[in-house]
Amino acid sequence: MPEEVTGSSRKAWMDDLRRDERGFYSLRTDATCGIEVRYFLSDALLADIDEQVYQQVLNATAFPGVKLVVITPDVHSGYGVPVGCVILTDAKEGAVAMGPVGYDIGCGMISARSNVPMSAATPQRRLQFNRAVIERIEMGAGGKSRILAGLSENEFERLVRGGAERYMADHRSNVDRSRTERNRLPVDDDWQIPWGGRGRPERGVKQLGSLGGGNHFIELQRCLQTDTLFVQVHTGSRGFGHGLATNYFDLARAEKPDKITQLDLGHFTPDSRHHGEYLNAVSAGGNFAIINRLIIYEQLSAAFEEIFGEPLELIYEISHNLVQLEEHPEFGQVWVHRKGATRAFPAGHPALKGTMWEQTGHPVLIPGSNFDSSFILRPLPAAKNSGFSVNHGAGRRLSRSRAIQSLDRREIEDRYREAGILVNADNRVPIDESGPCYKPAREVVDCVVNAGLAEIEYELDPLASLKGTEEPRGSPSRKRR
Repeated sequence: MPEEVTGSSRKAWMDDLRRDERGFYSLRTDATCGIEVRYFLSDALLADIDEQVYQQVLNATAFPGVKLVVITPDVHSGYGVPVGCVILTDAKEGAVAMGPVGYDIGCGMISARSNVPMSAATPQRRLQFNRAVIERIEMGAGGKSRILAGLSENEFERLVRGGAERYMADHRSNVDRSRTERNRLPVDDDWQIPWGGRGRPERGVKQLGSLGGGNHFIELQRCLQTDTLFVQVHTGSRGFGHGLATNYFDLARAEKPDKITQLDLGHFTPDSRHHGEYLNAVSAGGNFAIINRLIIYEQLSAAFEEIFGEPLELIYEISHNLVQLEEHPEFGQVWVHRKGATRAFPAGHPALKGTMWEQTGHPVLIPGSNFDSSFILRPLPAAKNSGFSVNHGAGRRLSRSRAIQSLDRREIEDRYREAGILVNADNRVPIDESGPCYKPAREVVDCVVNAGLAEIEYELDPLASLKGTEEPRGSPSRKRR
């Protein structure tokens, strides 16, 4: 037990933590069902963890067939299990769990770079860039597609089954997809999309090519190593993925009401007739998210070239919020659930054989808040200790409701102006997505680096940010407005 975690910050369950020489804290008790939980957190981040996260960690260990649970340094309370959680379950007998995938199936990141010097991003050009993006891409929870506005249900279904390959063939896209995690996830021909129901996944038909709300963003950045302009995108499967998740959560509870007493603990074991159906839903939702990022990247690239006169080059595109079948050297063949965590395959990993990343490991994209640094990492061999996974961001430190109640809008927006960070076209910062809502990105990334999971390749500072601006009704900031 680290001496730093003392006093009011110390929780009773921390007495059972043991420091592992491989760079993490290990917890294995009767409460965890004898399953090992590995915490990749610094002493300071561990002391800051709230009690609800611990209870959700116990939820993570209770699914059938769990082999290992990993907690990443961006951890915070989620739905059923924490955000910043990796769960490995036995491939033959273990559960495919739904909370550890979540509602935004296949959410993920794109990062791209340019040769444009940072000096070109004058305040005027940052404003022009944001306006050019806003003209092309709708943001916010209710945003609709401007590129595929007339998409039929049949066309939509072909896309979510065929992924980026189908989109590029149908819409003559010329984006170089060699620098991506994948083009599509396989969907069985006989699987049927569960249209309707409480989830209404049909909401997604009109949303391909829209950003969404919450923590989704587009950001113009300066790379500290090259002093040139980069961009990043974070978005997912919108109403389609949310609707699929909702409908399968309902099916899981209806199938085993005696065992799944809470909706957020929904799961399917191999004996369930819904087991394969849900895996197909994850693939379809993941394909939507891949296409969504592809369309946004096309429009973003056009806006960038219009304003800065030079093209963007894709660095990488990667998904999180998935469950995938993988081989692990310690646990064998497992279902790897990454909830708010991202894949991190180092050089020599069998899954990278024959790809351009075989000798280097693939890039890992770690966004911070829009007032803090983002990072691009390269995985290292020790990533096997974390289930070949790392955090997917900085992680929240303030809930949305607490942020709206406690943060002063004028003070926040003054800080952004002083830092030269433009938000949208009016510099109105979504208060529940502002910098103080998130943990310091460097502190979080240092946990990954110090554990030997990955190394820093690029550090990126925000210059201009684009986000949806919805805020809950009745919030103090809305009243002031």
